[in-house]
Amino acid sequence: MTLGQLRTFALVAKLGSLHAAAARLGVSEPAVSAALAALRQDLDDPLFVRAHGGIALTPGGRALAEYAQDIVGLADKARWEVAHAQTETGRLKIVATAPFAEHAAGRLLDLFTRRVPGASVDVVVEQAEDVTSLMLERVYDIALGIKPPVRNGAAHNSAESKDAADVGLDSVPFLRYQRVFVVAAGHPLASLHGPVRLSELLGRPWFAGPAGIQETSEEGRWLAAQGVVPEIVCLSSETEALAAVRAGEGTMLALGHIVRAEIRSGSLVRVPVAGTPISGLWWASTLDRGRATTMARTLQRFAGTADATAAMVAPGGSRGLERRGPKFHVALWS
Repeated sequence: MTLGQLRTFALVAKLGSLHAAAARLGVSEPAVSAALAALRQDLDDPLFVRAHGGIALTPGGRALAEYAQDIVGLADKARWEVAHAQTETGRLKIVATAPFAEHAAGRLLDLFTRRVPGASVDVVVEQAEDVTSLMLERVYDIALGIKPPVRNGAAHNSAESKDAADVGLDSVPFLRYQRVFVVAAGHPLASLHGPVRLSELLGRPWFAGPAGIQETSEEGRWLAAQGVVPEIVCLSSETEALAAVRAGEGTMLALGHIVRAEIRSGSLVRVPVAGTPISGLWWASTLDRGRATTMARTLQRFAGTADATAAMVAPGGSRGLERRGPKFHVALWS
């Protein structure tokens, strides 16, 4: 039993057809049949039978299919990691979406690089809609922030993945947040009592960070469900957007834990719009089925710990990615 035979069988089991597997592998159908014949003889099991223009797996074939996918996945991971081995084995390539980069990434990664021996990070902020393809192309080891959207067929864009089992992403939620509408204490909207209709906010300036209100975020989906498309003024950061709100220039969907103290002090007022606060999650996403690097998995687990959560939501101090150092390199936008 060879890795090539297992790879061929895993693909046949997945596609349900010798012909389709041969086309995917770029070989003849007799070549696929020969590889499977050797495997069937070695295991003394027919593995599959012809059925309805395709194949049906035997019980032994179903058992082997599960093992074959795992073995092929581990082999692909080993091959990739050997080919991309670096002297800095602990360096982690991270992609973050803009809101997370500004409001939590600095604290999380500072704590991570202090807690995990040998860890160092390269962090790049990318547009949310680009994260899926960048992860599947292995440009980055882990994505932090909005959950990358699933794209059918995205795993088969490169020659490297053409003959492999499907590659996907393993996304784990690690931090819940809430978005609320806020205005300055002297703003006309500050005197409204809830529930306030969303339509009452239209026609007034809405501020946001450089990413705007991302369609794949919970707040983006909520807005889409309301059937409104507000005119949003995108500034260089959400911090700058919040400064414009403090100056009485408009409103924004701010992170609740960021503005909590100012709401309590009365310098900002929460506008009680119907359907808010909007709850969302930030996710840590790696390649699936054993293809993620060890350091990426370590960060994915660490992000969900109580210490990491406490660091990210604690009041005061810098939260963003402005920190530089030998273990922490940042490119705010690629």
